[in-house]
Amino acid sequence: MATKTTLTLSSKNYSSWSLRGWLMVKLSGVRFTEVLVEPGDLDARAELLLLSPSILVPCLNHQGSKVWDTLAIGEYLNEIAPNAGLLPANPVHRAHCRSICGEMHSGFSALRSALPMNIKARIEGFKIWSKAQLDIDRIVVIWRECLQTYKGPYLFGDTLTIADAMFAPVVTRFHTYGIMLDPVCQAYSDRIMALPEMQEWIAQAKLEPEDIEELVVEF
Repeated sequence: MATKTTLTLSSKNYSSWSLRGWLMVKLSGVRFTEVLVEPGDLDARAELLLLSPSILVPCLNHQGSKVWDTLAIGEYLNEIAPNAGLLPANPVHRAHCRSICGEMHSGFSALRSALPMNIKARIEGFKIWSKAQLDIDRIVVIWRECLQTYKGPYLFGDTLTIADAMFAPVVTRFHTYGIMLDPVCQAYSDRIMALPEMQEWIAQAKLEPEDIEELVVEF
């Protein structure tokens, strides 16, 4: 009997890393069962507040292999489901994809702290801190370069990759805080938001009753 594949997740409203891992598994086509860690759990709460390493969520269990850290999950999925195209086939394009995913993985701390993920919220007249604006400007440059180089509609052409999954929570942040984008980047953002997988995640996020006070920005 095959071992059941599971993906451990936390809040769908607040957990950007959960969204990234979940979307990667969805795009891979690997069937899985969700295991939810309550956001009130102290360890999960620390991860959501960026106070501890991402160890609990997301965590993929597949055929006895336990894989955590979102980039590791993406690389693993690309190995077990190569036909999904989670990484570009061209080695130069693949290196580019890995580079921007790594940048998203380790950078943009000002954006993370100033614009925490909160899918249910809609903030009018949000004032962007200067450091967060620098992060936004860099993300826009990444998107423009990819869309121009690989001709869209996604960052690396006509197939969704781990890069699109890595930047998907940023798309929700831009939507939540009303960040103005140029037409090309706005069109990309709209395409990501319209994905059936994203609509599924958003619908489930909206059903979450709990609020995490520290992640609700007050104005």
